[in-house]
Amino acid sequence: MKHLTVIIFFLFFSSAIFAQDEPKNLLNELAELVDDLTGLDLDFSTATFKSTRIMNGHSVERMPHGQLDFRISHRFGKINSGAYEFFGLDQANIHLSLEYGITKWLMVGAARGNYEKTFDGFAKFTLARQSKGSKSFPISVSLLSTAAVRTVKPINPSETISFSSRMSYVEQLLVARKINQNLSLQIMPTYIRRNFPEADPADLLALGAGGRIKLAKRVSLNAEYYYQFNPGTYMSQQVYNPFSIGLDIETGGHVFQLIFTNSTAMIEKGFIGETTGSWGKGDIRFGFNISRVFSFR
Repeated sequence: MKHLTVIIFFLFFSSAIFAQDEPKNLLNELAELVDDLTGLDLDFSTATFKSTRIMNGHSVERMPHGQLDFRISHRFGKINSGAYEFFGLDQANIHLSLEYGITKWLMVGAARGNYEKTFDGFAKFTLARQSKGSKSFPISVSLLSTAAVRTVKPINPSETISFSSRMSYVEQLLVARKINQNLSLQIMPTYIRRNFPEADPADLLALGAGGRIKLAKRVSLNAEYYYQFNPGTYMSQQVYNPFSIGLDIETGGHVFQLIFTNSTAMIEKGFIGETTGSWGKGDIRFGFNISRVFSFR
């Protein structure tokens, strides 16, 4: 395991250091070495989830090597805002991202959303994959590491906010199992660090659970829920546990997700730590994710 960790970090940093010196050959050689050490010549489970997201949160899936995912995520306003706001459709939050598979086990992404005018990035490492055979393994495991900076201007124009005070970080372990062809389950232990002063608490712990039930050949029902162990408040407002439910629809080169959620934000630090809407009060938002994949291999 120590050797595997060294190789993972060496590969991650070498992809930047040797970006102009035949990176493809170097990355492929190192990826093959990782495959040898981890025994990736097994019969792996595929399509535990159809997208790199369950609903709002990440799934264990990652982009294959050499493929780019352009994602558009959209959340409207609260349905209970009434006819004057066209039941939330007059309001909108959008998140645009580019996500790329660097190797067989590493993907990265960069994005920008209009929620607090936030820029974010992430790296997702595949640590283990569910497999069967003489060396079977019962689960798939991925590690997600994210960083985000919000650039919204302070309410008081004279107030100065340092760059570090705008930052937030998330570490998340994604553990999933494909029970059968129609059912997949995942749990997500999560740690969030928020440096901005109005976040109470600054360090947030949560445990997520999600799943997928296949309804038809190209349609599945997905849901996810995050329990916050120390929710606190955000902007002096009560924070609720986020719950999302919806459909995955495969349409050729797209995966189209229809979502109902009580969250506005579409990144972990936001929908876990800053959800101020309640399902019990009818604070439900309709939204969607569109994923379009391009291959560069």
